[in-house]
Amino acid sequence: MPDVPTLPPCTAGDWDDARRRRRLRDSRTGHSWVRFGRLRRFVARTAIAIVPFVALYTQYWHFDVAPMREQLADTQPRIHQVYEARDRDDRDTAVVDLVGLGNLDATDTASHLPALSGLGEVWAVEYDNGGLDTAVVSRLVAARAETLGIDSVILTGHSMGGIIALEVAQHLYQDTPLDVLGVILDCTPIDLHAVRADSRDAGEDLLRWIGWIPGARESRIMRMTVEIAARQHRFVLPSDRWYRRIDGSELIDVVEEVLNDKILSTDAASNGLIESQFQAIVASGASDSLRALAAEQDDKVRPAIVFVRPRNASNDHVVDVEYTQQALVDHSGGVDGTLLVAKLDHTGHANPIQAPEAYNDAIIKRIEPFIDLRPGENDGDDEDDTGSVPPSGPSAGP
Repeated sequence: MPDVPTLPPCTAGDWDDARRRRRLRDSRTGHSWVRFGRLRRFVARTAIAIVPFVALYTQYWHFDVAPMREQLADTQPRIHQVYEARDRDDRDTAVVDLVGLGNLDATDTASHLPALSGLGEVWAVEYDNGGLDTAVVSRLVAARAETLGIDSVILTGHSMGGIIALEVAQHLYQDTPLDVLGVILDCTPIDLHAVRADSRDAGEDLLRWIGWIPGARESRIMRMTVEIAARQHRFVLPSDRWYRRIDGSELIDVVEEVLNDKILSTDAASNGLIESQFQAIVASGASDSLRALAAEQDDKVRPAIVFVRPRNASNDHVVDVEYTQQALVDHSGGVDGTLLVAKLDHTGHANPIQAPEAYNDAIIKRIEPFIDLRPGENDGDDEDDTGSVPPSGPSAGP
């Protein structure tokens, strides 16, 4: 058997940490870089570190942003016929329905309000999902009205759609021969102060994300994140510790709700459309529109303003309807005012789909008589007959 060489025993004196670190330094990437070596090595390491993020961003843009951008490029506002006028004499009037923040098409909402056919032909506006221009919507309404022989219109706006309805009404009132008989505002926030804090914060968060993150105007991932965060009060539980507890089952329900209603639904508004809708509120254009509609315009009748709200203001978790009502009294009330306030029982925030009976009953018994009476009411007759608002306060109705 051949002799096996033996190694001397290792002693503590043979270990040299400085030599180990020197050998590591001499064998690492870029060890031979002398000129700006430290900077060049930092740049190289940073480039390697961001490769996974670049890969993720590429996938995000390819699968999330680009398809939505292509889809949105083909959208445009449309008007859908929902109901014919109930009476032949009302076929020269169109009731134009517009939905609010986060919604795209008013057809489903208008279909739950057949009582509107007592005022005229019922149309529903489908927004351009790429954004919102009230002048474009008003021209679309005016063109369709001219084609069909419509002489007068009534605008209906649900929630923040009321802001859009007021702007469209102003365009039609000032710039077209159409008579604007009225504007029906369903739980509409007159300005940003009328939006309750939680909803206002969610909208402002979305605006910030859209401003900061590339592709956020089209991204479904960003939209889902914001929508879930806006509902965190449902699944984030209070805790005495430094962290919050999460209700897992409620979180799953929220995720499913957002996916079905806001991400996968064909009626869901895009981030860009929501941005345009929310900016309309931030700009507080409603006050200007109300003043314009209250001013005399040639020989036209001043449009009636109808505010629909829950009788119990706390039932509306999105809008402070008491604040909006007082603002409307200031703008459109008075002895010769054009304001009707209709308070509904057992309703919440702008929910005609959930409470159609209450809405249709109010339209038939209060709103239709009030708007029908306005054209012959130029001299400001008794406000109890017209439903307009006296200086002492708004007419709340039965």
